[in-house]
Amino acid sequence: MPRAGLTPDIVVDHALALIDEEGPEALTLAGVAARATVAAPSLYKHVPGGLAGLRRLVGIRVTADLGARLAEAVAGTRGDEAVEALLRAYHGYATEYPNRYAAFPQSPVTADEELMTAAGALVGTIFQVLEGYGIADAEAVHAARTVRAIAHGFASLVIGGAFQLSEELAVTQQRLVTLLTAGLHQWPGATGPA
Repeated sequence: MPRAGLTPDIVVDHALALIDEEGPEALTLAGVAARATVAAPSLYKHVPGGLAGLRRLVGIRVTADLGARLAEAVAGTRGDEAVEALLRAYHGYATEYPNRYAAFPQSPVTADEELMTAAGALVGTIFQVLEGYGIADAEAVHAARTVRAIAHGFASLVIGGAFQLSEELAVTQQRLVTLLTAGLHQWPGATGPA
């Protein structure tokens, strides 16, 4: 029988704590079991598929958490304000949890319905923001890819310590927001001011 008080969600909590402290490469069943004070084989009762199953659950959680952060940030906003809120929330999550962000599946497995649901909610928030510019259909896909590339690229470079010059990162980030919002106003299919 599963240990009282231990659930798949609690196992993932332990896994995320381990990732936060030691990085995604430190994720092992033995490490998570030690945190949960159970024997490693006991985790199979809570996480089908062993380490691969645990990585899957971590990926789902990180995707859902990032998606929730973005949705909360853009709630009640529209247009340029929404884009800025989205980019800042994305950057905030990635830099607050750089090791979790490294475990964020950039290319979710399409056969994994639970992961695709979490990824769909995240991308859905980006599409929602783009609706404020009137960008739809195929152009919305191109614009969403652009937003994602900018958000991921900037966050990844910051996390990796790529920006060593003394100029303030906040100013660079604001310039990036300005560049993106100006581009979205000019995007093919955009219907005018958002």
